[in-house]
Amino acid sequence: MEALLSKHRKEQRDLQSRITQKKKSATKKTRKGVNDECATLERDLKERQDREIAELSGAAAQNGADGGQQETVADQLVEASESLAELRVEETPAQHGDETTAASNGAVGEGQQQQQQQQQPQRKPNRQKARLARRAAEQEAAAAEAASEAASMPDLRKKEREALLEQFQKRGLREQVIRADGHCLYSAVADQMGSLELDLQPRIAAKVVPAEREEGDGGKADVNQEGYKTVRRTAAEWISGHADDFAPFLEEPLEEYVYKVRDTAEWGGHMELLALARSYGVKINVLHGDGRVDAIEPAAEGEAEADGEEKEVWLAYYKHGFGLGEHYNSLRKVA
Repeated sequence: MEALLSKHRKEQRDLQSRITQKKKSATKKTRKGVNDECATLERDLKERQDREIAELSGAAAQNGADGGQQETVADQLVEASESLAELRVEETPAQHGDETTAASNGAVGEGQQQQQQQQQPQRKPNRQKARLARRAAEQEAAAAEAASEAASMPDLRKKEREALLEQFQKRGLREQVIRADGHCLYSAVADQMGSLELDLQPRIAAKVVPAEREEGDGGKADVNQEGYKTVRRTAAEWISGHADDFAPFLEEPLEEYVYKVRDTAEWGGHMELLALARSYGVKINVLHGDGRVDAIEPAAEGEAEADGEEKEVWLAYYKHGFGLGEHYNSLRKVA
């Protein structure tokens, strides 16, 4: 639960930063649309975070062997509500100081208090603080509602796992578990490339090679690097070198997005898989619990194998199986 709360706090800060930037760049003509968009972003984030808390608490509550563990789940939900409330309602130092001073001077005589009130102008109510407090109360109510619904929710994690195991057996695949650390997509692709005896160096060079690749190693991968780092760099270079294909789908500057892909533990998704499929010239299949397979084809310029056989990469996609969110595992063919 603490890891989920940490993730939620980061998402809240990132969203506030984006909203501030959008509002600063808005004009009179676009201000209403920008405000509506910002409200939608806040609402969507709030609903998703409530859902994640509900799913995590539901799994923990149903896995509990006794009432004590269920009480722990309830305690964690209360802590979640309090943490989110603290994130949205922050008192200014001046206000906090006023309250402390008022508490320490509680023994001041009634006559002196009346004299001070006459000398000092009456303060206006802090509407923004009241609005934030009201929003925090709504968040607490939502968390309480999620807790009440958690007991009746199906065990999505268990159902997804059983469905995927059935799909593995049907397709002759066995699962290679990948660590859930933010690099799982890239680590899973690296594992697949290794099992297929394929080089992690891209088969199709990016159009633009970043400066840091030109200096030093001449663009060759460091064989001592962990596999996921090489895969991250390959995806980042392809996106950077084919900006026209990716920039229209980004909500942030391309350079910032490429930096996150290459140098941070930012989660990967469809765009990164597309970049890797094109760069490595392989077909990437993503297997879901419902049996659906997302097939990501290599670009037309990808070279086929000498024997005409197209290399395929298989990944398992988990939506409910891990507390922090989406996860990818590697799927190898059964020998």
